Amino acid sequence: MRRISRSGIGTTSGFGLSAYSRDELDSIHYTTLQILQDTGIKVMSEKALEVFHGGGASVERIGNYGIVKLPSYLIEDCTHWAPRSIVYDARNPNDDYVAEPNRVGFTTFGGCINVIDPATHQLRPTTKKDCGEITRVCDYLDEISVTTRAVNSTDTPEATQSVHNLEAMLCNTGKHIFLGADSARALQVMVELAAACVGGKEAFERRPIFTVSVCPLSPLTLPPNTCDVIMESANNGVGIMIMPMALSGGTTTATLAGTLAIHNAEVLSSMVLAQLMKKGLPCTYGSTSTILDLRFGITAVGAPEYGMINASITKLAQYYRLPSFVGGGASDSKEPDNQAGYEFTLSATLSALAGANIVFGSGVLEQGLTIDYAKLILDAEMIRMIQTATRGVAISDETLAFDIIHEVGPGGAYISHDHTFNSMRSQSRSELFDRRSRGNWMKKTGGEAVIARAYAAAEKIIEEHQPHPLPDGTGKILREMVIEFDKEQGLK
Repeated sequence: MRRISRSGIGTTSGFGLSAYSRDELDSIHYTTLQILQDTGIKVMSEKALEVFHGGGASVERIGNYGIVKLPSYLIEDCTHWAPRSIVYDARNPNDDYVAEPNRVGFTTFGGCINVIDPATHQLRPTTKKDCGEITRVCDYLDEISVTTRAVNSTDTPEATQSVHNLEAMLCNTGKHIFLGADSARALQVMVELAAACVGGKEAFERRPIFTVSVCPLSPLTLPPNTCDVIMESANNGVGIMIMPMALSGGTTTATLAGTLAIHNAEVLSSMVLAQLMKKGLPCTYGSTSTILDLRFGITAVGAPEYGMINASITKLAQYYRLPSFVGGGASDSKEPDNQAGYEFTLSATLSALAGANIVFGSGVLEQGLTIDYAKLILDAEMIRMIQTATRGVAISDETLAFDIIHEVGPGGAYISHDHTFNSMRSQSRSELFDRRSRGNWMKKTGGEAVIARAYAAAEKIIEEHQPHPLPDGTGKILREMVIEFDKEQGLK
């Protein structure tokens, strides 16, 4: 079980970001309540409309959808029903991830459709094989706390792609998995796949090894598939991660505060539906919201506002005492270059300092379209440094070391003292980021660029790393189940 170090707890337990006062968070909350009570949310599912109405919401039907208006008491109740702390169970129990307040972990971006091939360094569409191999690299990297569906299996049928994605991931990681479902039926099959890996449905219900992501549609809309997957998740006891993709200036207000209010309304309305279906269903407060760069009509994930919005969302999740899964570390660059490194560091650090439970964005380029192995490896290196920084400087009698200072005295030597030898392993260490002298760097690397060494490291992991094994024969069972689902959907 992994308990990642905390950020920003007290004065001696890490550096943190105090982004908002309690009054400011109250203002966002009360604006959100007003939006949901007076403006409402568009719900495009007849069954979901019935659930909302049965829970005490008012429903105005308009054609094939309804406008749902939620009373404040219902929202307050449902936010209290959702669990405050979640353990994201893993197929390998050693990789269970504890999402307690301010414990900060990292993972990749999700749903990329292109990859820079680690061998040829050429851009190409992603495949199911890529989905598995990127998952394998993430399984190897200690800096990656949970795994996401980093890429889509674009060589598989669209209607069954999420099932193919999960099969590829289950075979390549023992960590907890986050991914979306193409339909309620696809989710049922995904539960069957996961259950086959952990000893059956009852074992899966005790320890669900994946969380399904659901995406409200900005502004203020719950589309049919989102509603269906939320309700089916509740039927199967699978936790949900609610991830709006609001674009300030596009699908939400040009002001960031207004974007936060709309984003919050979309999350809370989704959570209400989940809690009305199954009280206590685990809900993770997610975000990949950012600005729409109005000069180019492009979603900007390398912009400072991306980090600002997602750090803010983290504080809202903490306000409701919910686990958070927010953006940080994505880049608008097309290559794993200096721009990618700068943009990763800015937004990832802001989200980490805010205390996000999971910061997702590692490895991604080009507004979330492209995954790159070298960037993933280098991002992991930077994650170690961010986690070192967020732990802060511990102040105690032991660390102040007055006795050592007095013993060494003015003009003395610390480098040869036992205290230095005993403490040296507490210092940060780099692997690919090189701290040697130029001469020693040349001897070690031959002057090879860090990007090339990162690609080589990724290829080595893919070739050599063995993930936590599946039970005997399970791989064949998964393959047969996926083939059967393809046939059920009329696909070969």
